[in-house]
Amino acid sequence: MPDIASNIISLKRQIPPSVKIVTVSKTRPVSDILEAYNTGHKIFGENRVQELLSKKDQLPGDIEWHLIGHLQSNKVKYIIPFISMIESVDSFRLLEIINAEGMKINRVVDCLLQFHIAREETKYGFSRNEVIEMIQSEDYKRLKSIKICGVMGMATFTDNEKQVREEFRYLAGCFFELKNSCFSGDTSFREISMGMSGDYKIAIEEGSTLIRIGSIIFGERN
Repeated sequence: MPDIASNIISLKRQIPPSVKIVTVSKTRPVSDILEAYNTGHKIFGENRVQELLSKKDQLPGDIEWHLIGHLQSNKVKYIIPFISMIESVDSFRLLEIINAEGMKINRVVDCLLQFHIAREETKYGFSRNEVIEMIQSEDYKRLKSIKICGVMGMATFTDNEKQVREEFRYLAGCFFELKNSCFSGDTSFREISMGMSGDYKIAIEEGSTLIRIGSIIFGERN
């Protein structure tokens, strides 16, 4: 049995204080999440809306939930009242729906733009040009119930560290380009979410501010 509390404390000692951990709790029981929470950790990430909803009400109300998986537009309304951040915004249509649901309850929703940085077609996300075109559009400027806080990306699942590093470096480059051109005065635009259990050290070296960690904390999934 993994010692969840020790694992999370040990990981926090190893990373810079400027880097936050999103503890990936998908498929994990509520008891495991509580064990991590009881160390003082508050940020947890779930991939699926249904699983998130089933866990949320059994856990403390001050947990900051991040949605980190592909979000279907018909599920948006269920998470808007409580979600701390939607990291996986991968289309303008999704952004419009998040905005519409936020407007209904007078809430501004923190979002990250997911970039497609991997060489795998199965991953979701924007291209660099799509994001720049979107942000410069009049339709985007009308969205008042979303706040873009940065970027997110997933590297290719490979043992090739050079390739992974290049992909993370590219994402960080996209962040700084956007920061300088479109978000220069915006202090909210500050997050680069990249790096998971297998590649978080490279991600931190390349500028990650949010790492999404599951198996290092909870052990390998069954």
